Amino acid sequence: MADVCCYFQVHQPYRLRAFRVFDIGNGATYFDEKKNVDILKRIAERCYIPANDLLARLITESDGAFKVAMSLSGTLIEQLETHACDALESFRSLVATGGVELLGETYYHSLASLADPDEFRAQITLHGTLIESLFGQRPRVFRNTELIMSDEIAPVVRDLGFAGALAEGAAHVLGWRSPAYVYEAGAAPGLRLLTRHYQLSDDVAFRFSARGWNQWPLRADTYAEWLAKTPGDCVNLFMDYETFGEHQWEESGIFEFLARLPAETHARGVKFLQPSELATRQPADRVWFKRPTSWADQERDVSAWLGNRMQRAAHDRAYALRGAVLKTGDAMRIEDWRRLTTSDHFYYMATKEHSDAEVHSYFSPYRSPYDAFIRYMNVMQDVQQKSEAAVTA
Repeated sequence: MADVCCYFQVHQPYRLRAFRVFDIGNGATYFDEKKNVDILKRIAERCYIPANDLLARLITESDGAFKVAMSLSGTLIEQLETHACDALESFRSLVATGGVELLGETYYHSLASLADPDEFRAQITLHGTLIESLFGQRPRVFRNTELIMSDEIAPVVRDLGFAGALAEGAAHVLGWRSPAYVYEAGAAPGLRLLTRHYQLSDDVAFRFSARGWNQWPLRADTYAEWLAKTPGDCVNLFMDYETFGEHQWEESGIFEFLARLPAETHARGVKFLQPSELATRQPADRVWFKRPTSWADQERDVSAWLGNRMQRAAHDRAYALRGAVLKTGDAMRIEDWRRLTTSDHFYYMATKEHSDAEVHSYFSPYRSPYDAFIRYMNVMQDVQQKSEAAVTA
């Protein structure tokens, strides 16, 4: 019988204010503090605090048999420290139960792994230091932004000392193999890969409240039965933490479902394990990622962020400025630039169709992808001018 590994991504970006061409060079700030605070407080109230309280209770009541993993982006933690201290304390209390493993990631939830290995390493190091200082854990397993993995990324992750990494169980990677096993990175021997079981994960993350779904309403006992009957070594359920209370509202029954799940799985002999425990197992096989793979959109590649010319132009512009920004030696200027590397900025510029377009639109604060692009490029021009002026002053 397969063990279950539950992992939750917890992240919020710094969204941009309406930065016009007339604001370039005029000292205007880049980020919309009011919008960011409003969204953060809403999600903290709907998701973070009640879900943290529930998980803490489930871990305690199970004497640690129920356990989960999380990664909290640096941009989320910064905002919690400033605007939602009660939510941050609830995360600290949850971790203090001993039932939560915190994973490593890029501090700014960026696409640095696709653009600049030095920046990638720097952001991972910053994130690890933050997590250790706040929670007393040093991450042993890595989770790249949106599960992005490739044969170029895996060796960097291994060389930074991680025992394992999370990845998408995409068919174009696994082929005939099941995601319900521990694998080894072909390009980085020794690095264990835990691949997401996307069907069972998305049953909760996306389909839970879909009344047109033939399994609606999904009950905890039904889901536990699916888990118990899944062949393999481990079922990796990876999803956004905001699934609980924000994407799937409390009225959908999502909290009741989560509350009942540990007891229903226990009754069927299913055990919960954390990623670092699975990373000690012998791999079933080696897998290669010939091209970058993620958990986003139907393609499960990086087209969610770099799929059109606007996105690629914006992303290239950002990283072209790295050297000039770092040369200024100005901590606040460097911080602003790194916040601008957050993947969400490029996600908002996507021009996809059908169901993927609906998901992008749901998360975007802009009227259109073109508005997102223009606003971002105006900011980039301001970053360039300020950096050049600072260096020549």
